[in-house]
Order: sequence, then structure tokens, then C-alpha cells
Amino acid sequence: MTKTAVVTGASSGIGAATARQLAAEGFRVVLVARRKERVEALAADIAEIGGTAEAVALDVTDVEAVKAFAAGLESCDVLVNNAGGAIGTDPVSAADPGDWRAMFETNVLGALNFTQALLPKLIASGAGTVVMLTSTAAHVAYEGGAGYAASKHAMHAMTATLRLEVFDQPVRIIEIAPGMVMTDEFSLKRFGGDADKAASVYAGVPGPLVAEDVADCIVWSVTRPPHVNVDLMVVRPRAQAAQHKVHRITG
Repeated sequence: MTKTAVVTGASSGIGAATARQLAAEGFRVVLVARRKERVEALAADIAEIGGTAEAVALDVTDVEAVKAFAAGLESCDVLVNNAGGAIGTDPVSAADPGDWRAMFETNVLGALNFTQALLPKLIASGAGTVVMLTSTAAHVAYEGGAGYAASKHAMHAMTATLRLEVFDQPVRIIEIAPGMVMTDEFSLKRFGGDADKAASVYAGVPGPLVAEDVADCIVWSVTRPPHVNVDLMVVRPRAQAAQHKVHRITG
């Protein structure tokens, strides 16, 4: 029987790359994102190369819509909670509470909504998997990143707690925590559309991670034998030794 994987935030970046790789592994992939045209185009691309995908336009923060989606899903074997992002780089003293609220609603509550809605089906599958896509920011704070780091710390805490709560159930709880990943939209959104500031994040870095690198880690973790749980995988580019220590080639 074909297994079903639900990927949130599937319209671009890591979510889209993960959906493509899961489809290549034989999963029926349900693509969830707010941008209908983007997920429909991705579903068509996956179908063209022989995969199976369904596009669902949905806001992960809409609790009732998430519940309705889950009720209409026949089964679920894998949930990848990828939807989220960062907004702003202001210090705590000047941060906009609205930006923090938006990050918590998407990063934390969005993951909570989908996990709560699909957990019964994941357990019923007999070998379910929940993947929480956090960040190295979930483990190390840095200046200008308090709101994002706080939301990712919350996701990390939720992941660890959930693993304890379902320890006797046939479901794995996996956390993937990427470091510097160069995608089309992450930094662009963080800097309010300022392309120059977004590009400066990766300037001179030899070989930052790209979406496909993180997707590869997610899919590898998901496709391990059911008794193997990858509790936490931290993945960075070789050039990034730590949050603040990044090798850059200048001149």
C-alpha cells in the first residue's frame, strides 16, 4: 500500500524539495501551503516525473481548516511540519510584538495544529513519523534573532515533550535542525523583501546548504526502519562551525 506523507509549507524551499524527494521514494505526497498556484504547479511537476501528489491550499494557523483537512484524509504515515519562517532582526528592546506573534502562530501553533489533527492517523498507521523542522536557532540564541529563536526553542520543547508522551505508541518523533540554508525566500522574507540584505547573509560563504540538502536529511530519517528514531539531527554547511562562526571568502 502506498504511504501518504503530508508536507506543510510545501510551496517553496525545503518544503518543496522534501515533497519532491518523498515522491521519488514512492510516497503519495499531500502538499500543504497557502499559495494555491504554487502547490498546484509542484503537484503537476511531481506527476510529470511519475510521482503522486495532491495540492491543498491551507493556512496552518487556521485550526478549523486543519481539522477539516485531517478529517478528509483517509490515512497518514508521515507528517513534515515545515511551514514557518523568520521575520525581522530587531533586538529585544525594539522588536515588534506583531512579528513575534506571527512567528509563533506559524512556527509553533501551526505545527501544533497539524500534529494534533493528524496524530491519531499517524498512530493508526502502525508506523507513523512526525518530523519537526526547527533550526540551530532552537538550540543557540544570537543577537537580532530572539523572536525566531524563541519560536524554534518552543518547537524543540514541543518535539521533545511529544516524544515522551507517545513513547509507547507506534510513531516516531524526529527533529531536524538546519543551520545556514540558502533558499529563494527565507532571508528575503526576514528582511522584508530587501534583496541586498538577504544576499549579504550568504555573501562569500563557500557552499551554504540548499533546500535539497535538508530535504535529503529529512527523507533519510523518514525512510529508516520503523524502530529507528532520529531524535535530533543538526545539519550545517561545513563553512559554518557555529551560529556565529562562519567562514567567508572575501576579495
